[in-house]
Amino acid sequence: MNQKIDDLNWGILQILQENARESFANIGRKVGLTPPAVAERIKKMEDLGIINGYKAIVSHTQTGYQLKAIITLRAFMGKLKPFLEAVKTFEEVSNCYRITGNENIIMDVVFRDQFHLEIFIDKLIQYGETRTHIILSEVVSDAPIKKRVK
Repeated sequence: MNQKIDDLNWGILQILQENARESFANIGRKVGLTPPAVAERIKKMEDLGIINGYKAIVSHTQTGYQLKAIITLRAFMGKLKPFLEAVKTFEEVSNCYRITGNENIIMDVVFRDQFHLEIFIDKLIQYGETRTHIILSEVVSDAPIKKRVK
């Protein structure tokens, strides 16, 4: 559903994307609305599915995961559907996308170390051919969605 989002709602969205814990009062001061008006607009955007949720961004390195990687999978014939069910149970996977192109799947994954990575790849081999890309650093991460300029 394509929603028209006015400038005030875009202002609220920008603030929430930078800090989802910002108070309605602070948001209101920044966009020129009262706290109840901000709360009403946020609730309406939640109801319309424009805002899908709020989350904490947790450091993988501070929680014991020393490696972060992107893994693509090119599924063997007949193995895509079983993989799509199995991937939901893999604790290493933070994001998984079904994609177009030569590969079927791309995943964001975290590992304690290279031995953990090896065990995970051994699990994937039954579903298809994998390609692993170790992430050295994040250049852009969770960038906010901005108002589209016409």
